[in-house]
Amino acid sequence: MKIAFVSSEMVPFAKTGGLADVTGTLSREILLLGHELVAFLPRYKMVNLSTVKTETLFEDIEIKIGSDTECGKVLKHVTPEGMTVYLIEHKQFFHRDELYGTVAGDFPDNDKRFIFFQRAVLETLKRLKWKPEIIHCHDWHTGLIPVYLKTLYTKDAFFQKTRTVFTIHNLAYQGNFPPDSMPLTGLGWEHFTMDRLEFYGKLSFMKGGILDADRVTTVSERYAREIQTQEFGCGLEGVLVGQHEKLLGIVNGIDPKEWEPGTDKGMTANFTAENLDGKTRCKAVLQKENGLDIDPKAPLVGVISRLVDQKGIDILIESMERMFQMGAQLILLGTGEEKYHRILREVGRKKRGQSSIHILFDTAMAKKIYAGSDMILVPSYYEPCGLSQMIALRYGTIPVVRATGGLADTVRSFDPKSGQGNGFTFDDYNSGALLWGLERAIEVYNDPKIWNQLVKNAMACDFSWTASAKKYVQLYEASVRRPIVGLK
Repeated sequence: MKIAFVSSEMVPFAKTGGLADVTGTLSREILLLGHELVAFLPRYKMVNLSTVKTETLFEDIEIKIGSDTECGKVLKHVTPEGMTVYLIEHKQFFHRDELYGTVAGDFPDNDKRFIFFQRAVLETLKRLKWKPEIIHCHDWHTGLIPVYLKTLYTKDAFFQKTRTVFTIHNLAYQGNFPPDSMPLTGLGWEHFTMDRLEFYGKLSFMKGGILDADRVTTVSERYAREIQTQEFGCGLEGVLVGQHEKLLGIVNGIDPKEWEPGTDKGMTANFTAENLDGKTRCKAVLQKENGLDIDPKAPLVGVISRLVDQKGIDILIESMERMFQMGAQLILLGTGEEKYHRILREVGRKKRGQSSIHILFDTAMAKKIYAGSDMILVPSYYEPCGLSQMIALRYGTIPVVRATGGLADTVRSFDPKSGQGNGFTFDDYNSGALLWGLERAIEVYNDPKIWNQLVKNAMACDFSWTASAKKYVQLYEASVRRPIVGLK
């Protein structure tokens, strides 16, 4: 099949979060399955052209945005795996230190930036004469592409056989803009209605993708159900319920070559499920390097997270005092809201020896925490998929998670009697439930024989991308066989 991936970020080119990991790894896996795949993303300032070798294909991609015409370039890069990546360049729009905004807020011209990007993708495909069977669009930054194909390009013979798949990575980020943005899209005002792109008085890119894509996916089966409820639907639950027949959840994966405890050079010591001596060494060094008491019997709990409300940091903070009373140690890594920075730094100051707080982003340290911790704590209020619990399982670090979204789909509560399960889950969103889950984990931890069985269960889990990539290909094939449904 001929597949075009369109995303606002992708490893190794540009990254702010898990979206980049997913698009970078999933695209490669689909390519390795034998399909022809190209990718599009903006050429941001952070894309280093001294290491990302490119050639200029077009210097005059002109896109009309409202009454203005914006001109950009298209650069081409071929990855070592043979995937062609097209970088859409517009210096005024994309040569900035941040991708979407700063701590103070989103860039005020994000509507123009990503309207330009999306229309440039479609125009580039036409100039290349490369007809995709599937355009796979990722998150709100690409939500207008399905809309354009069913409006401005509906009679364009070039795209007559093209189908679209739109993936929601996090429904909370929707790309909602003031009504003044509507003329910039090139679409008529007849599309600014409740049953089209209008969303509580704003123009919604996300809503457009949901309505007009041929198929809609999200990043876990449970999250696909949750976003159809008022609690997790972010106001779009009615739209999603109306589109439920084309909505599917496919759980994300991780790259097992990147996260391999037996050969990983970023670890203090390597280990396998058959020989865990290296993990013991990783824990001891992690404790020493981070000012924790060097105590092999103390359960070491890791938290690697954005420090925001969604991630359950509020109930984590409420639970810390009791956690320390239970004899646990805590090592935390992440950045986010300043209110949490202040509180957590104070915890680190007061609880020396039992806590180590790192308010920063450090991939090398994250790997050491995955390898050396006994448990990873993920108390999210909601979690579309989550990667940290999958990574932790690879390193025999036991997840203690709230049963929501992809966390519920990937972590099964351990039963000491049967020996089945790979972690611990709790249902309610409060500190009492979190502590209940952690107490169960520590109880098992205190029995080394049973704990070792649990660690082996965890390391036997396979959350590689291969199975998920095959599901996406099956979805593509089914989409191509279906007739295109026009606008009502």
